[in-house]
Amino acid sequence: MLTKEEQITKTIAFVKEQLTNAEGGHDWFHIERVYKNALLISKTENVDGLVVSLGALLHDIADSKFHDGDETKGPKIARKFLFKLNVDSTIIEHVIKIIENISFKGGNEAQKFKSIELDVVQDADRLDAIGAIGIARCFNYGGFKNRQLYNPDIQPNLNMTKDEYKSSNAPTINHFYEKLLLLKDKMNTKTAYKIALERHNYMETFLKQFYKEWDI
Repeated sequence: MLTKEEQITKTIAFVKEQLTNAEGGHDWFHIERVYKNALLISKTENVDGLVVSLGALLHDIADSKFHDGDETKGPKIARKFLFKLNVDSTIIEHVIKIIENISFKGGNEAQKFKSIELDVVQDADRLDAIGAIGIARCFNYGGFKNRQLYNPDIQPNLNMTKDEYKSSNAPTINHFYEKLLLLKDKMNTKTAYKIALERHNYMETFLKQFYKEWDI
């Protein structure tokens, strides 16, 4: 039987291999940052450390954005892998619930599952979507999808359904208003909120500079 540390080590190796050719904003380095953020937030929360670690490491193992919108692929891969590791079944089910419920999905859908472990991993993932790295990831993905940087004629849509959000091809700047600037106030933990506040302010400064340069 593997120890918890060995299970985590093997999961790290598995995720690195699976995401070898992933898009730059959703690659192993994204996972590593989320994992480290989750461990940091966990220090001030009463959580199951193994659930948080495995949830953070596997949360984007097959992001639906890169699999034709299929939201079942990630949970299936994670379940199969964790089963092979002989991870306790209750932990596997908890990790699967985290993977299934972590996504923003437009921000207008009610979350169907709640746990402090999900709160921690979700905060860790959302922190990586804001601030300097969040800006870099946002434009990297916009380039990957060949989207316009900005179009003054296309206004942000703050009332998108989940399907509209997933299929949107709006300019990258719109994504700041449709998601990134909303994340600060959606943090679940005090630790994450404190970190998010600084990153949020940085994004607002960036946008002011962006519009200043655009409107010369």
